[in-house]
Amino acid sequence: MSFDYDLFVIGGGSGGVRAARVAAGETGAKVALAEEDRYGGTCVIRGCVPKKLMVFASEYAGMVEDAQAYGWDVKPGAFDWDAFKSKLHAELDRLEGVYRGILKNNGVESFDQRARLVDPHTVELADGTRKSAKHILIATGGRPVVPEFPGSELAITSNEIFHLEKLPETMLIVGGGYIACEFAGIMNGMGVNTTQFYRGAQILRGFDEEARGLICEEMCQNGVDVHLGTNVIEMAKDGDKIRVKATNGTERLFDVVMYATGRAPNAGDMGLEALGVERGRKGEIVVDAYSQTGVPSIYAIGDVTDRVNLTPVAIREGMAFVETVFKANPTPVDHELIPTAIFTQPEMGTVGLSEEQAAAQEPIEVYATSFKPMQQAFAGRSQRVLMKLIVSKATRKVLGCHIVAPGAGEMIQMAGIAVKMGATKEDFDRTVAVHPVMAEELVTMRHPVRSA
Repeated sequence: MSFDYDLFVIGGGSGGVRAARVAAGETGAKVALAEEDRYGGTCVIRGCVPKKLMVFASEYAGMVEDAQAYGWDVKPGAFDWDAFKSKLHAELDRLEGVYRGILKNNGVESFDQRARLVDPHTVELADGTRKSAKHILIATGGRPVVPEFPGSELAITSNEIFHLEKLPETMLIVGGGYIACEFAGIMNGMGVNTTQFYRGAQILRGFDEEARGLICEEMCQNGVDVHLGTNVIEMAKDGDKIRVKATNGTERLFDVVMYATGRAPNAGDMGLEALGVERGRKGEIVVDAYSQTGVPSIYAIGDVTDRVNLTPVAIREGMAFVETVFKANPTPVDHELIPTAIFTQPEMGTVGLSEEQAAAQEPIEVYATSFKPMQQAFAGRSQRVLMKLIVSKATRKVLGCHIVAPGAGEMIQMAGIAVKMGATKEDFDRTVAVHPVMAEELVTMRHPVRSA
Protein backbone atom coordinates (compact mmCIF):
# COMPACT_ATOMS: atom_id res chain seq x y z
CA MET A 1 0.00 0.00 0.00
CA SER A 2 1.34 3.45 -0.90
CA PHE A 3 1.05 6.49 1.35
CA ASP A 4 1.48 10.23 0.86
CA TYR A 5 4.09 10.26 3.62
CA ASP A 6 6.19 7.90 5.68
CA LEU A 7 5.42 9.99 8.75
CA PHE A 8 2.79 12.58 9.60
CA VAL A 9 3.42 14.50 12.82
CA ILE A 10 0.58 16.36 14.54
CA GLY A 11 2.03 19.10 16.72
CA GLY A 12 4.87 21.57 16.13
CA GLY A 13 6.37 21.75 19.59
CA SER A 14 9.86 20.68 20.62
CA GLY A 15 9.13 16.94 20.54
CA GLY A 16 7.20 16.89 17.27
CA VAL A 17 9.65 19.13 15.43
CA ARG A 18 12.64 17.09 16.61
CA ALA A 19 11.07 13.81 15.51
CA ALA A 20 10.05 15.25 12.12
CA ARG A 21 13.43 16.84 11.51
CA VAL A 22 15.49 13.76 12.42
CA ALA A 23 13.23 11.34 10.54
CA ALA A 24 13.41 13.45 7.40
CA GLY A 25 16.98 14.70 7.66
CA GLU A 26 18.75 11.55 8.87
CA THR A 27 16.72 8.72 7.35
CA GLY A 28 15.35 10.30 4.18
CA ALA A 29 11.76 9.65 5.22
CA LYS A 30 9.03 11.70 3.58
CA VAL A 31 7.57 13.70 6.45
CA ALA A 32 4.77 16.20 7.00
CA LEU A 33 3.81 18.15 10.11
CA ALA A 34 0.62 20.01 11.04
CA GLU A 35 0.44 22.73 13.70
CA GLU A 36 -2.69 24.77 14.38
CA ASP A 37 -1.00 27.43 16.51
CA ARG A 38 2.60 28.68 16.67
CA TYR A 39 5.66 26.56 15.99
CA GLY A 40 7.81 25.89 19.04
CA GLY A 41 4.93 24.78 21.25
CA THR A 42 4.49 25.47 24.94
CA CYS A 43 8.20 25.62 25.74
CA VAL A 44 9.26 28.18 23.17
CA ILE A 45 6.09 30.27 22.85
CA ARG A 46 4.38 30.20 26.27
CA GLY A 47 6.57 28.25 28.64
CA CYS A 48 10.23 27.62 29.43
CA VAL A 49 11.83 30.22 27.16
CA PRO A 50 9.71 33.32 27.87
CA LYS A 51 9.49 32.30 31.53
CA LYS A 52 13.28 32.08 31.87
CA LEU A 53 13.64 35.48 30.20
CA MET A 54 11.15 36.85 32.74
CA VAL A 55 13.18 35.25 35.53
CA PHE A 56 16.28 37.06 34.27
CA ALA A 57 14.37 40.35 34.08
CA SER A 58 12.97 39.97 37.59
CA GLU A 59 16.38 39.38 39.18
CA TYR A 60 17.95 42.70 38.19
CA ALA A 61 16.44 44.70 41.05
CA GLY A 62 18.35 42.56 43.54
CA MET A 63 21.48 42.79 41.42
CA VAL A 64 21.39 46.60 41.67
CA GLU A 65 21.26 46.37 45.46
CA ASP A 66 24.14 43.90 45.46
CA ALA A 67 26.16 46.11 43.12
CA GLN A 68 25.79 49.01 45.56
CA ALA A 69 27.08 46.78 48.37
CA TYR A 70 30.09 45.95 46.19
CA GLY A 71 30.91 49.65 45.72
CA TRP A 72 29.19 50.43 42.44
CA ASP A 73 27.47 53.81 42.20
CA VAL A 74 24.28 52.59 40.55
CA LYS A 75 20.70 53.62 41.25
CA PRO A 76 17.61 51.43 40.88
CA GLY A 77 15.04 52.54 38.35
CA ALA A 78 11.52 51.49 37.44
CA PHE A 79 10.89 48.31 35.48
CA ASP A 80 9.55 49.05 31.98
CA TRP A 81 7.14 46.20 31.20
CA ASP A 82 6.30 47.53 27.73
CA ALA A 83 9.96 47.68 26.68
CA PHE A 84 10.63 44.18 28.01
CA LYS A 85 7.47 42.71 26.50
CA SER A 86 8.25 44.09 23.04
CA LYS A 87 11.70 42.58 23.08
CA LEU A 88 10.37 39.33 24.51
CA HIS A 89 7.84 38.83 21.73
CA ALA A 90 10.38 39.79 19.09
CA GLU A 91 12.61 37.00 20.44
CA LEU A 92 9.74 34.50 20.39
CA ASP A 93 8.98 35.46 16.79
CA ARG A 94 12.63 34.85 15.94
CA LEU A 95 12.62 31.44 17.61
CA GLU A 96 9.41 30.43 15.83
CA GLY A 97 11.13 31.33 12.58
CA VAL A 98 14.04 29.10 13.56
CA TYR A 99 11.68 26.16 14.14
CA ARG A 100 9.97 26.72 10.79
CA GLY A 101 13.37 26.95 9.11
CA ILE A 102 14.54 23.67 10.68
CA LEU A 103 11.56 21.86 9.19
CA LYS A 104 11.90 23.47 5.77
CA ASN A 105 15.66 22.86 5.57
CA ASN A 106 15.12 19.16 6.30
CA GLY A 107 12.41 18.76 3.68
CA VAL A 108 9.45 18.49 6.04
CA GLU A 109 6.18 19.74 4.53
CA SER A 110 4.27 21.95 6.96
CA PHE A 111 0.55 22.59 7.29
CA ASP A 112 -0.52 25.53 9.45
CA GLN A 113 -3.82 24.05 10.56
CA ARG A 114 -5.42 21.58 12.89
CA ALA A 115 -5.33 17.86 12.04
CA ARG A 116 -7.55 14.99 13.16
CA LEU A 117 -7.28 11.24 12.60
CA VAL A 118 -9.72 9.57 10.24
CA ASP A 119 -8.28 6.07 10.30
CA PRO A 120 -4.99 4.47 11.43
CA HIS A 121 -3.17 5.87 8.39
CA THR A 122 -5.13 9.03 7.48
CA VAL A 123 -5.33 12.54 8.89
CA GLU A 124 -7.81 15.21 7.89
CA LEU A 125 -6.75 18.84 7.96
CA ALA A 126 -9.04 21.69 8.95
CA ASP A 127 -9.61 22.62 5.29
CA GLY A 128 -10.92 19.12 4.58
CA THR A 129 -7.79 17.86 2.85
CA ARG A 130 -6.87 14.27 3.72
CA LYS A 131 -3.32 12.92 3.85
CA SER A 132 -2.18 9.34 4.34
CA ALA A 133 0.92 8.20 6.21
CA LYS A 134 2.53 4.90 7.12
CA HIS A 135 3.10 6.22 10.66
CA ILE A 136 1.34 8.97 12.58
CA LEU A 137 2.98 10.69 15.56
CA ILE A 138 0.84 12.76 17.94
CA ALA A 139 2.80 15.46 19.77
CA THR A 140 0.08 17.96 20.64
CA GLY A 141 1.28 18.76 24.16
CA GLY A 142 -0.86 20.04 27.00
CA ARG A 143 -2.61 23.15 28.23
CA PRO A 144 -3.24 24.82 31.60
CA VAL A 145 -6.69 24.31 33.09
CA VAL A 146 -8.66 26.30 35.65
CA PRO A 147 -11.07 24.41 37.91
CA GLU A 148 -14.69 25.50 37.70
CA PHE A 149 -16.05 27.63 40.55
CA PRO A 150 -18.01 30.89 40.77
CA GLY A 151 -15.98 33.53 38.93
CA SER A 152 -13.34 31.11 37.60
CA GLU A 153 -13.61 32.72 34.16
CA LEU A 154 -11.88 35.81 35.60
CA ALA A 155 -8.60 33.94 36.09
CA ILE A 156 -5.72 33.92 33.63
CA THR A 157 -3.18 31.11 33.20
CA SER A 158 0.50 30.90 32.31
CA ASN A 159 -0.56 31.20 28.64
CA GLU A 160 -1.84 34.74 29.13
CA ILE A 161 0.72 36.12 31.56
CA PHE A 162 3.18 36.90 28.77
CA HIS A 163 0.56 39.12 27.10
CA LEU A 164 -0.53 41.34 30.00
CA GLU A 165 -1.35 44.85 28.79
CA LYS A 166 0.39 46.33 31.80
CA LEU A 167 2.10 45.06 34.90
CA PRO A 168 -0.48 44.78 37.72
CA GLU A 169 0.02 46.43 41.10
CA THR A 170 -1.40 43.41 42.92
CA MET A 171 -1.58 39.79 41.81
CA LEU A 172 -2.77 36.50 43.26
CA ILE A 173 -1.21 33.27 42.05
CA VAL A 174 -3.10 30.09 42.95
CA GLY A 175 -1.16 26.83 43.02
CA GLY A 176 1.86 25.30 44.67
CA GLY A 177 3.66 23.56 41.80
CA TYR A 178 6.79 24.80 40.10
CA ILE A 179 4.92 26.99 37.59
CA ALA A 180 3.02 28.83 40.34
CA CYS A 181 6.15 29.24 42.47
CA GLU A 182 8.28 30.41 39.55
CA PHE A 183 5.79 33.10 38.55
CA ALA A 184 5.35 34.21 42.16
CA GLY A 185 9.07 34.95 42.24
CA ILE A 186 9.01 36.59 38.82
CA MET A 187 6.13 38.96 39.53
CA ASN A 188 7.48 39.80 42.98
CA GLY A 189 10.87 40.59 41.46
CA MET A 190 9.25 42.87 38.90
CA GLY A 191 7.71 44.93 41.67
CA VAL A 192 4.23 43.43 41.76
CA ASN A 193 2.64 42.98 45.20
CA THR A 194 2.36 39.20 44.93
CA THR A 195 0.22 36.78 46.97
CA GLN A 196 0.26 33.00 46.55
CA PHE A 197 -2.45 30.59 47.71
CA TYR A 198 -1.81 26.86 47.93
CA ARG A 199 -4.31 24.42 49.38
CA GLY A 200 -1.60 21.98 50.57
CA ALA A 201 0.63 22.08 53.63
CA GLN A 202 3.78 23.02 51.67
CA ILE A 203 4.60 24.18 48.15
CA LEU A 204 6.35 21.99 45.55
CA ARG A 205 4.69 18.72 46.49
CA GLY A 206 6.72 15.70 45.45
CA PHE A 207 10.09 17.37 45.84
CA ASP A 208 12.46 16.96 48.79
CA GLU A 209 10.79 18.31 51.95
CA GLU A 210 13.85 20.08 53.31
CA ALA A 211 14.51 21.76 49.96
CA ARG A 212 10.94 22.92 49.41
CA GLY A 213 10.74 24.20 52.97
CA LEU A 214 13.80 26.38 52.39
CA ILE A 215 12.41 27.68 49.09
CA CYS A 216 9.13 28.66 50.74
CA GLU A 217 10.95 30.39 53.58
CA GLU A 218 13.17 32.33 51.17
CA MET A 219 10.21 33.27 48.95
CA CYS A 220 8.47 34.75 51.98
CA GLN A 221 11.61 36.66 52.98
CA ASN A 222 11.83 38.01 49.43
CA GLY A 223 8.36 39.49 49.78
CA VAL A 224 5.94 36.89 48.36
CA ASP A 225 2.88 36.64 50.63
CA VAL A 226 2.47 32.84 50.74
CA HIS A 227 -0.71 31.38 52.29
CA LEU A 228 -0.59 27.60 52.75
CA GLY A 229 -3.72 25.53 53.37
CA THR A 230 -5.66 28.17 51.45
CA ASN A 231 -7.85 28.02 48.36
CA VAL A 232 -10.29 30.26 46.50
CA ILE A 233 -14.02 29.85 47.12
CA GLU A 234 -15.29 32.40 44.62
CA MET A 235 -14.27 35.44 42.60
CA ALA A 236 -16.23 38.41 41.28
CA LYS A 237 -15.55 41.63 39.41
CA ASP A 238 -15.33 44.69 41.65
CA GLY A 239 -14.80 47.70 39.42
CA ASP A 240 -11.58 47.07 37.54
CA LYS A 241 -10.37 44.62 40.19
CA ILE A 242 -11.21 41.05 41.18
CA ARG A 243 -12.66 40.34 44.62
CA VAL A 244 -11.40 37.00 45.92
CA LYS A 245 -13.08 35.12 48.76
CA ALA A 246 -10.72 32.56 50.30
CA THR A 247 -11.10 29.49 52.51
CA ASN A 248 -9.11 31.25 55.24
CA GLY A 249 -12.02 33.66 55.72
CA THR A 250 -10.48 36.64 53.95
CA GLU A 251 -11.79 38.74 51.06
CA ARG A 252 -9.24 40.72 49.09
CA LEU A 253 -9.01 42.69 45.87
CA PHE A 254 -6.45 41.88 43.19
CA ASP A 255 -5.73 43.34 39.77
CA VAL A 256 -4.93 39.93 38.28
CA VAL A 257 -5.52 36.35 39.42
CA MET A 258 -3.46 33.61 37.79
CA TYR A 259 -4.20 29.90 38.20
CA ALA A 260 -1.41 27.35 37.94
CA THR A 261 -3.12 24.33 39.45
CA GLY A 262 -2.78 21.76 36.71
CA ARG A 263 -2.50 20.97 33.03
CA ALA A 264 -4.44 18.68 30.70
CA PRO A 265 -3.29 16.78 27.60
CA ASN A 266 -4.38 18.17 24.22
CA ALA A 267 -5.99 14.97 22.95
CA GLY A 268 -9.64 15.92 22.62
CA ASP A 269 -11.61 15.95 19.37
CA MET A 270 -8.88 14.19 17.43
CA GLY A 271 -10.85 11.11 16.44
CA LEU A 272 -8.82 8.86 18.75
CA GLU A 273 -11.68 7.06 20.45
CA ALA A 274 -13.22 5.88 17.17
CA LEU A 275 -9.89 4.29 16.23
CA GLY A 276 -9.51 2.50 19.53
CA VAL A 277 -6.63 4.63 20.83
CA GLU A 278 -6.79 4.33 24.61
CA ARG A 279 -6.86 7.44 26.79
CA GLY A 280 -6.16 7.59 30.51
CA ARG A 281 -7.92 9.14 33.46
CA LYS A 282 -6.67 12.66 32.70
CA GLY A 283 -7.32 12.28 28.97
CA GLU A 284 -3.73 11.41 28.15
CA ILE A 285 -2.87 9.07 25.30
CA VAL A 286 -1.76 5.71 26.69
CA VAL A 287 1.47 4.42 25.14
CA ASP A 288 4.02 1.67 25.79
CA ALA A 289 7.74 2.02 26.48
CA TYR A 290 8.30 2.75 22.77
CA SER A 291 5.64 5.51 22.68
CA GLN A 292 3.32 3.27 20.62
CA THR A 293 -0.43 3.29 21.19
CA GLY A 294 -2.66 0.23 20.93
CA VAL A 295 -3.05 1.07 17.24
CA PRO A 296 0.29 -0.05 15.71
CA SER A 297 0.67 2.82 13.23
CA ILE A 298 -0.06 5.55 15.80
CA TYR A 299 2.50 6.85 18.29
CA ALA A 300 2.47 9.70 20.80
CA ILE A 301 5.18 11.63 22.64
CA GLY A 302 5.48 14.54 25.04
CA ASP A 303 2.94 16.08 27.39
CA VAL A 304 -0.02 14.55 25.55
CA THR A 305 1.08 11.22 27.07
CA ASP A 306 1.41 12.72 30.58
CA ARG A 307 4.50 10.72 31.46
CA VAL A 308 7.23 13.20 32.43
CA ASN A 309 6.10 16.61 31.24
CA LEU A 310 9.39 18.31 30.47
CA THR A 311 10.65 19.66 27.15
CA PRO A 312 13.94 17.71 27.06
CA VAL A 313 11.96 14.54 27.81
CA ALA A 314 9.64 15.15 24.84
CA ILE A 315 12.72 15.64 22.65
CA ARG A 316 14.25 12.40 23.95
CA GLU A 317 10.97 10.58 23.31
CA GLY A 318 10.96 11.94 19.75
CA MET A 319 14.50 10.73 19.19
CA ALA A 320 13.70 7.28 20.62
CA PHE A 321 10.66 7.10 18.30
CA VAL A 322 12.83 7.75 15.24
CA GLU A 323 15.41 5.17 16.37
CA THR A 324 12.65 2.61 16.84
CA VAL A 325 10.56 3.22 13.76
CA PHE A 326 12.96 4.59 11.13
CA LYS A 327 16.38 3.26 12.16
CA ALA A 328 15.39 -0.33 13.06
CA ASN A 329 16.89 0.20 16.51
CA PRO A 330 14.12 -0.43 19.08
CA THR A 331 14.78 2.17 21.78
CA PRO A 332 12.59 2.40 24.88
CA VAL A 333 12.29 5.80 26.50
CA ASP A 334 14.45 6.19 29.62
CA HIS A 335 12.55 8.17 32.25
CA GLU A 336 14.90 7.32 35.12
CA LEU A 337 17.06 9.88 36.95
CA ILE A 338 16.04 12.99 34.99
CA PRO A 339 17.79 16.15 36.26
CA THR A 340 15.35 19.01 36.77
CA ALA A 341 15.70 22.73 37.42
CA ILE A 342 12.98 24.79 39.07
CA PHE A 343 13.46 28.50 38.44
CA THR A 344 12.05 29.67 41.71
CA GLN A 345 13.86 32.39 43.63
CA PRO A 346 15.94 30.78 45.09
CA GLU A 347 16.50 28.30 42.26
CA MET A 348 16.39 24.55 42.81
CA GLY A 349 18.12 21.71 41.00
CA THR A 350 17.23 18.09 41.71
CA VAL A 351 17.95 14.62 40.40
CA GLY A 352 16.96 11.22 41.77
CA LEU A 353 15.04 10.44 44.94
CA SER A 354 14.02 12.84 47.68
CA GLU A 355 15.02 11.95 51.23
CA GLU A 356 11.46 10.79 51.92
CA GLN A 357 11.26 8.60 48.80
CA ALA A 358 14.65 7.03 49.43
CA ALA A 359 13.97 6.34 53.12
CA ALA A 360 10.77 4.52 52.16
CA GLN A 361 12.78 2.33 49.79
CA GLU A 362 15.89 1.37 51.79
CA PRO A 363 18.24 2.42 54.64
CA ILE A 364 19.99 5.68 53.72
CA GLU A 365 22.45 8.28 54.91
CA VAL A 366 21.80 11.98 54.39
CA TYR A 367 24.65 14.40 53.78
CA ALA A 368 23.60 18.03 53.84
CA THR A 369 24.90 21.52 54.46
CA SER A 370 23.25 24.93 54.50
CA PHE A 371 25.15 28.20 54.47
CA LYS A 372 25.19 31.79 53.26
CA PRO A 373 26.89 32.00 49.85
CA MET A 374 29.90 34.30 49.68
CA GLN A 375 28.56 36.69 47.03
CA GLN A 376 25.24 37.34 48.74
CA ALA A 377 26.68 37.32 52.29
CA PHE A 378 29.16 40.06 51.35
CA ALA A 379 26.25 42.13 50.06
CA GLY A 380 24.47 41.75 53.39
CA ARG A 381 21.79 39.33 52.27
CA SER A 382 20.53 36.67 54.66
CA GLN A 383 19.92 34.21 51.82
CA ARG A 384 20.85 30.58 52.52
CA VAL A 385 21.63 27.74 50.15
CA LEU A 386 21.24 23.98 50.59
CA MET A 387 23.40 21.16 49.25
CA LYS A 388 22.11 17.64 49.90
CA LEU A 389 23.06 14.10 48.92
CA ILE A 390 20.97 11.00 49.63
CA VAL A 391 23.15 7.89 49.84
CA SER A 392 22.26 4.19 49.95
CA LYS A 393 23.80 2.48 52.98
CA ALA A 394 23.98 -0.82 51.11
CA THR A 395 25.51 0.22 47.78
CA ARG A 396 26.90 3.69 48.71
CA LYS A 397 25.32 4.99 45.47
CA VAL A 398 24.08 8.57 45.48
CA LEU A 399 20.32 8.10 45.12
CA GLY A 400 19.45 11.78 45.02
CA CYS A 401 21.05 15.21 44.83
CA HIS A 402 19.18 18.40 45.77
CA ILE A 403 20.52 21.93 45.47
CA VAL A 404 18.80 25.18 46.46
CA ALA A 405 21.08 28.01 45.39
CA PRO A 406 21.72 30.64 42.72
CA GLY A 407 22.65 28.73 39.57
CA ALA A 408 21.30 25.44 40.93
CA GLY A 409 20.03 24.48 37.47
CA GLU A 410 23.54 24.75 36.02
CA MET A 411 25.00 22.68 38.86
CA ILE A 412 22.42 19.89 38.73
CA GLN A 413 23.11 19.24 35.05
CA MET A 414 26.66 18.23 35.95
CA ALA A 415 25.69 16.36 39.11
CA GLY A 416 23.03 14.56 37.07
CA ILE A 417 25.72 12.92 34.95
CA ALA A 418 27.38 11.45 38.02
CA VAL A 419 24.12 10.23 39.54
CA LYS A 420 23.00 8.73 36.23
CA MET A 421 26.31 6.86 35.98
CA GLY A 422 25.75 5.36 39.43
CA ALA A 423 28.41 7.33 41.28
CA THR A 424 28.94 6.46 44.94
CA LYS A 425 29.47 8.85 47.81
CA GLU A 426 33.13 7.85 47.73
CA ASP A 427 33.32 8.87 44.05
CA PHE A 428 32.11 12.31 45.08
CA ASP A 429 34.64 12.33 47.96
CA ARG A 430 37.53 11.47 45.62
CA THR A 431 36.72 14.47 43.42
CA VAL A 432 38.87 17.51 44.21
CA ALA A 433 36.83 20.57 45.13
CA VAL A 434 36.78 23.70 42.97
CA HIS A 435 37.37 26.65 45.31
CA PRO A 436 35.80 29.05 46.02
CA VAL A 437 32.44 28.01 44.55
CA MET A 438 29.19 26.92 46.18
CA ALA A 439 29.22 23.55 44.41
CA GLU A 440 32.43 22.47 46.14
CA GLU A 441 30.26 21.54 49.13
CA LEU A 442 28.94 18.60 47.09
CA VAL A 443 32.35 16.91 47.35
CA THR A 444 33.45 18.05 50.82
CA MET A 445 30.60 16.71 53.01
CA ARG A 446 32.30 13.93 55.02
CA HIS A 447 29.82 13.02 57.75
CA PRO A 448 26.10 12.21 57.43
CA VAL A 449 23.76 14.55 59.26
CA ARG A 450 21.29 11.70 59.81
CA SER A 451 20.40 8.17 58.83
CA ALA A 452 17.02 6.71 58.03
